[in-house]
Amino acid sequence: MKKIALTGIKPTGILHIGNYFGAIKPALALSREYEARYFIADYHALNTVKDPKELSAHIREVAAGWLAAGLDPEQVLFYRQSAIPETFELATMLMAFTSKGLMNRAHAYKAAVQENLEKQEDPDAGVNLGLFTYPVLMAADILLFDSDVVPVGKDQVQHVEMAQDIAQAVNFNYKAEILKVPQAVVQESVAVVPGLDGRKMSKSYGNTIPLFAPEKQLKKLIMRIVTNSQEVAEPKDPETSQIFLLYKLFAGPEEQETLAKRYRAGGLGWGAAKEELFRAANRELGPLRDRFAEISADPAGLEAALARGAERARAIAGTTLRRFRKAAGID
Repeated sequence: MKKIALTGIKPTGILHIGNYFGAIKPALALSREYEARYFIADYHALNTVKDPKELSAHIREVAAGWLAAGLDPEQVLFYRQSAIPETFELATMLMAFTSKGLMNRAHAYKAAVQENLEKQEDPDAGVNLGLFTYPVLMAADILLFDSDVVPVGKDQVQHVEMAQDIAQAVNFNYKAEILKVPQAVVQESVAVVPGLDGRKMSKSYGNTIPLFAPEKQLKKLIMRIVTNSQEVAEPKDPETSQIFLLYKLFAGPEEQETLAKRYRAGGLGWGAAKEELFRAANRELGPLRDRFAEISADPAGLEAALARGAERARAIAGTTLRRFRKAAGID
């Protein structure tokens, strides 16, 4: 049997091409090697997104976006976190095995405390219990589905390690493997996508290219990419150009080599380079954009796909929860 990989997707904003190459494509590729499971982490998002219309829109956009990018809900498990009440029962049980000291060491909480101290405010000012107990809820997400591996960025490894600690505490107490101990998988080869200003593409920098931007907007944004003052006639190094780095994400090896030669030979202006990038990007993103529009136009179909996934997920979750409840003497 294949090992199980679990990926959580937080719905906190519009998807951009950095998400696509840095997170979505690598996560979807896991289905070739693992039994892949994906969920929309809407309760996690509630810690920061308090506007109901905004959160609801993000949930639909992110779900539709992953489906448009190639996630097949008939082949993998795809569900919304809030549709699995077993997650929250498990989280409550896990809290009985989680020390406050462990939560005190969580990166997000420590960063919030440090920021408050620098402002000479109360250490816990603005910190809600959702933020403080975030690692426990994440542990419940992971442990409920007997996950073998959890693909994460380096900044999320600590959360998986905390899930390990909590699972081991449960197993030690009951002298049995009640919960499977997961492992973090850090994908070192994941692309770091440059934004319009050359920095890493990020919503916090305001330098993103939305994944499903209309064709005219896509071209307009690409034409805004910051360049240096080199003249058209000057030879240019493709490997130091963010235009070329973006082009490599969309173009095949032969296309990359052809354009790289034009860079090095001179006579290629930045405007022409951006045109080549737009052509390659629109070729790949156009079908995704059309699929996204089709899925978004059928909200009932989207909800039905998530509901089917939730039904399958609850059957798995119930097995884990019954095992824990029996061990605890509650069942």
